[in-house]
Amino acid sequence: MSMKAILVHVDEHDGLPSVLRCALLAAMRFGSHMEGLFVWRGVPRMVPVAPEGAFLPASDLVEDLERADRERSTRLRQAFETFMAEHDVPLAVSGRSEAEPSASWSEQTVTGDDALGTVGRLHDLIVLGRPVDGQPVPMMSALETALFESGRTLLIAPPELPTTVGDMMVIAWNGSTETARTIALAVPFLAKAKEVVVLSVEDGMVPGPSGADIARYLHRNDIAAAAKTIRSGDRPVGGAILEECGALGCDLLLKGAYTHSRLRQMIFGGATSHILAKAKLPVIMAH
Repeated sequence: MSMKAILVHVDEHDGLPSVLRCALLAAMRFGSHMEGLFVWRGVPRMVPVAPEGAFLPASDLVEDLERADRERSTRLRQAFETFMAEHDVPLAVSGRSEAEPSASWSEQTVTGDDALGTVGRLHDLIVLGRPVDGQPVPMMSALETALFESGRTLLIAPPELPTTVGDMMVIAWNGSTETARTIALAVPFLAKAKEVVVLSVEDGMVPGPSGADIARYLHRNDIAAAAKTIRSGDRPVGGAILEECGALGCDLLLKGAYTHSRLRQMIFGGATSHILAKAKLPVIMAH
């Protein structure tokens, strides 16, 4: 099992260099082919009207939006291909037989986030940016579509450029099915890590195996892992996890997404929501 096919969600935002860096670091680990994907935004569901209630001609609006998508696509393709050239990654239609990274570009003119979920099913890993509060892109809707509709592993890039991805991994273990599934999907990363810590937060657990149980399971799969349990104290569980990652020198956090429902997390908060809002390191997620 490996990560030979990587889908890279390319869009205009300040964190794009980090997305490309995370994708490249993963591709170098596995000799992967990186497919850069741009999804046209197209016509929004809500169509604005001009002042004084005058309607904008629909044909003009559509033409303007399509032109904006074409221009955005051209800029992003150039940025993607320039990045690959700077790192000596050859452009190819598909991955080569050699264990070296390669890259290609694709677009989806069928607008909407759905494309990210459907195209994602043809890949082992989807790399995309972490949403940043107050910025419209990357969109949370795109991330959640990839998470729930692709059935694949997500590598979520932080706004800041990482220097390494996957040397020291922390598994945020809470006993859940979602985290167990994420571990299974991320075995290629775990197998190549130099150090793995199974981290449990006492008041963030659901009924299930302990962190020590998971460490033993990983040992059976030839992955050396240590178990550690902490208390959150007066911190949110997600905050405790991120602080511990910082203390341990972690460069990749593995987290099962939304053990509790998205609605509950929106209203009451939760570890997934906190990590998606605050993480300064790359995060592996699946559901």
